[in-house]
Amino acid sequence: MRDWVTAYIGLGANLGNPAHALHSAVQALAANPGIAQCRASSLYSSAPIDSSGPDYTNAVLKLQTRLSAPDLLVCLQTIELQAGRLRPYRNAPRTLDLDLLLYGDGQVHSPSLVVPHPRMWERAFVLVPLAEVGAPCVDAHMLARVASQPIRRLPP
Repeated sequence: MRDWVTAYIGLGANLGNPAHALHSAVQALAANPGIAQCRASSLYSSAPIDSSGPDYTNAVLKLQTRLSAPDLLVCLQTIELQAGRLRPYRNAPRTLDLDLLLYGDGQVHSPSLVVPHPRMWERAFVLVPLAEVGAPCVDAHMLARVASQPIRRLPP
């Protein structure tokens, strides 16, 4: 059996009830027998990257998994589809977006998956909650580089 690997998942939504969608996604992931020890960050609000649509609600989930990175991606995409995720165009508003940010110390470069997530280092809505759940790869210098991006922690 595969050893447990620490993975970090970025969660986001800006259609419907985003907070409920994120909480439901965390519950769905925690119910998977190949996933354990889920720890979610606080919820944060941020503007869409392309300035269209409502603000996003974002979080990061730290978990332990025995799933391979490709199998974890399939799990994430299944949860997105169950939440009504459509992909009409790049950066379209969405009911749920789940991104595999980090998978242990591993690197994956395939047509369907790139880990570490290639743009995570540029985004406050990823780095701030990622730091909150204790990702050792996020330091004060990285947070300072995205400090000008507006992000607001939502009340519990």
